[in-house]
Amino acid sequence: MANSGDEFRVVLPGIHHEGRLPRHHMAEGQGAKKNISPAIEWYNLPEGTKSLALVVQDIDAPEPGGPIVPFIIWVVADIPPTLKGLPEGFSGKEEEAGGDYAGIKEGTNDMKKKGWETPKMPSHGHRIEFKLYALDHEFNHGNKVLLLLLLLLLLLLLLLLLLLHAITKRKKKRKRRNCCIDGI
Repeated sequence: MANSGDEFRVVLPGIHHEGRLPRHHMAEGQGAKKNISPAIEWYNLPEGTKSLALVVQDIDAPEPGGPIVPFIIWVVADIPPTLKGLPEGFSGKEEEAGGDYAGIKEGTNDMKKKGWETPKMPSHGHRIEFKLYALDHEFNHGNKVLLLLLLLLLLLLLLLLLLLHAITKRKKKRKRRNCCIDGI
């Protein structure tokens, strides 16, 4: 847990320094190297954190014939505070991971699939938002992790929320470096 002067923060270690999410995390990746959940790390959890929850969404997704609405890519609940992150490719493998990962639950996304799944983007430059919630209670709602239920409970249990945006736009290759954002 964090000391009073340490800030709760989230890091995507594989993200490009411009904030771009690498292609193999998107539906546009090549062959078996596509739609792989990214590694995510967090530091300095607030005192009293009993559980973490993660919601990843495309905040620039157009509704067919309508306005832009968030598109849910990944919902993860029951993340124990003893963990320091989730490894790349974790989605869909929580049961085989075992150990501290065994109790983690993945919810259904807007593709009607359990786990990390991005749609093919109609255009580039979409912002992918990573929301990490530090909770003062365990979620413990079995395999039925529904975003609406999670969001309602989060209103009651929220200690701190972190946001991180990654961009889907592709540019010239440049040197990679870790990217992070501090707590809000």
